[in-house]
Amino acid sequence: MIEGRIFLIAKLLSVVVMLVLMLAGGVAVAQEAATGTTGYVRPPSGQDAQKWGAPAQLPATVVPQESDPKIWRDIRFGVVGLVSIPDKQAGLLIQSGSADWIDYRNVKVPAWGAWGLAGMLALLVIFFALRGRVRVDSGLSGRTVERFNGFERFAHWLTAGSFIILALSGLNMLYGRQALLPLLGPDTFAGLTSAGKFAHAYLAFVFMAGVILILLLWVRHNLPDKSDLLWIVKGGGMFVKGSHPPARKFNVGQKAIFWIVVIGGFSISLTGLALMFPFTIPLFADSFSVANNFGFSLPTELTMLQEVQLSQIWHSIVGLIMIVIIIAHIYIGSVGMEGALDAMLSGQVDENWAREHHSLWFEGEAEKGAAAGKSKEEAT
Repeated sequence: MIEGRIFLIAKLLSVVVMLVLMLAGGVAVAQEAATGTTGYVRPPSGQDAQKWGAPAQLPATVVPQESDPKIWRDIRFGVVGLVSIPDKQAGLLIQSGSADWIDYRNVKVPAWGAWGLAGMLALLVIFFALRGRVRVDSGLSGRTVERFNGFERFAHWLTAGSFIILALSGLNMLYGRQALLPLLGPDTFAGLTSAGKFAHAYLAFVFMAGVILILLLWVRHNLPDKSDLLWIVKGGGMFVKGSHPPARKFNVGQKAIFWIVVIGGFSISLTGLALMFPFTIPLFADSFSVANNFGFSLPTELTMLQEVQLSQIWHSIVGLIMIVIIIAHIYIGSVGMEGALDAMLSGQVDENWAREHHSLWFEGEAEKGAAAGKSKEEAT
């Protein structure tokens, strides 16, 4: 009984509150109508009403002002105005650089990448047709020498395996909508792309670790050497059978691959981090400032959105360059040269292969082996 009365009183109070609010709203509307000011948008009426087909007319309450073309030109081309709020980027009304970014992202970079990939594949096909597989001229001896130990091979495959997945998922982001979507259908393509997105994000850190490892392991073997000049003059012996210029542990071609992976990997890692954590890492403003000290004329006042756009474009360009070059590296290290793949599978290479392709390194290893054997004999 008491609960029923409480409920009835609450109901009456709610009705009274609603009536009061409705009355207050009606009074506010009446006051706006009397003063000619309204708090909402509605079509003009009376003398301000626009007739059908007549030129547009400003309401009588709006004071016309002369339009300054310079102001609109500045707005169109991304000039940042002054604002009183903490977010100073709110002064940018039109991000004009986005049109250029869309053109590079959707047209120019994919076209450059397609030409680069097709060109490299065509060169490898022509090279194989003319030169064939690079054989060991003196034949396999059956005796082997260790070229890479287990940890070195681990560092190589850590970097190579992660790079291959990053390359495939990156190519899918760039070309998948046009190449794979029609073949796989929307559901399969969406699942594949989603998996590639997560793999690209997480395996990026594995690739960074691999680049650091190979840098620490092999940097001393990849510094320029006077023997590199003869190797360059003879084209590495790749184009003439029986021509084997001397080389240390890594020849000029392998040194080039090493520095491309290290420098390119460092660059692509920085831009990748800038894309993972957008609007937080200003890479290009500082880089442009340094470049301007050498006579360039590059903009240094970049918005964070421009930083992200430049990071995305640079990430794509460097990634495509590395993919194109690594394709050639994969070819030479597998089907292109007899005995080369053994170096990264078992770590052991045939002595004749080592003598022909890395004679200076092989002679050093042979001297170490002879010295070790002599020390054993003396010890016994």
